Amino acid sequence: MSALVIFGLLAVLMLTGMPISISLGLTVLTFLFTMTQVPLESVALKLFTGIEKFEIMAIPFFILAGNFLTHGGVAKRMINFATSMVGHWHGGLGLAGVLACALFAAVSGSSPACVVAIGSILLPAMVKAGFPKKFGAGVITTSGALGILIPPSICMVMYSVATNTSVGALFMAGVMPGLALAATLFGVTWYRARKFNYPRMQKATWGERWKAFRASVWGLLLIVVVMGGIYTGIFTPTEAAAMSAVYAFICAVFIYRDLGLKDVPKVLLNSANMSAMLLYIITNAVLFSFIMTNESIPQALADWMLGHGLGQIAFLLAVNVILLLAGNFMEPSSIVLIFAPILFPVAVKLGIDPIHFGILMTVNMEVGMCHPPVGLNLYVASGITKMGITELTVAVWPWLLSMLCFLVVVTYWPGLSLWLPKTLGLM
Repeated sequence: MSALVIFGLLAVLMLTGMPISISLGLTVLTFLFTMTQVPLESVALKLFTGIEKFEIMAIPFFILAGNFLTHGGVAKRMINFATSMVGHWHGGLGLAGVLACALFAAVSGSSPACVVAIGSILLPAMVKAGFPKKFGAGVITTSGALGILIPPSICMVMYSVATNTSVGALFMAGVMPGLALAATLFGVTWYRARKFNYPRMQKATWGERWKAFRASVWGLLLIVVVMGGIYTGIFTPTEAAAMSAVYAFICAVFIYRDLGLKDVPKVLLNSANMSAMLLYIITNAVLFSFIMTNESIPQALADWMLGHGLGQIAFLLAVNVILLLAGNFMEPSSIVLIFAPILFPVAVKLGIDPIHFGILMTVNMEVGMCHPPVGLNLYVASGITKMGITELTVAVWPWLLSMLCFLVVVTYWPGLSLWLPKTLGLM
């Protein structure tokens, strides 16, 4: 009964057009003050202890690093390097877009930042080279989603905050699925380009490739700074996030000099606005998780599933359906913070590895960012391409279909996610 009241109230508030963060807060406060006897002091204490987590500090730092890289010339240099490597294949600029998105994902941690940084440069070049606008939009919109799967990932930090799972293990678990999904999108792009005989570029010489690599190497080294620092134990993931922000600032302002010191306050303000929005959602989600636990809703759900003989296969299928449906109405951070505290205890009780479950949720978030009506990547790409959401939805479907197939693989093959963290001794 409690679950119906809570989710019913949340749905009503969201249908009024109210932002998800405010809807969460009002739902929690209404339920607490009208249907429970929970002391106000314990709510305040839970709110304080819930957001007093070292991992949360990684979020504003990764956002800041991504903004420095987006406003600087790192993306352009990565595109040039990717183009020199694969531009001579069928659909060369499209393939370069997938590769550039994968590289930029490994330094930004944000999917919309990936779409903006790569798409704003590459899409006009693809149209000028003779590619259909729909093809370019489909490539960039879906490949940009790699930003939340290839570590570092803000979405994974959110999951860690919600479930107390190791951020370092999650980052390492995202490497192999991230590379596999990039290869999948790469294959779809190549196949469609070959089928429709889209343009190819002249093959770059090894000298040109070396020059492009040297120009982009400072940006690429950020991957080594973050992942190498975490793996070797030099940094915690939060400290690595801080280092990435400092390194991105030095790259953009002093090495590449694409960003002037006068532009730094604007970048800091944009990062602060984004961080405040996410932290406000986290604050309300902590209270939402508190009332879920207080009403024993996750435990009741787990007992019901076990009592009806539903095992891992049925549960994982149900999770995918729920998350894909939620992706129609909410953005990724809200979905993770609302559903992870509910589904995570059930997954653990059924014997599903917490790290594997985190990667599963992340891949679902990727798919949700690429389909209507609230797919964030669609809106970002729409702003770049000046295409309508309906037109973009038609454009992305071949890649989106391959992402759904990939989701099935990730769901029922935990080894893909768990092999690397187990090999590195993080589990």
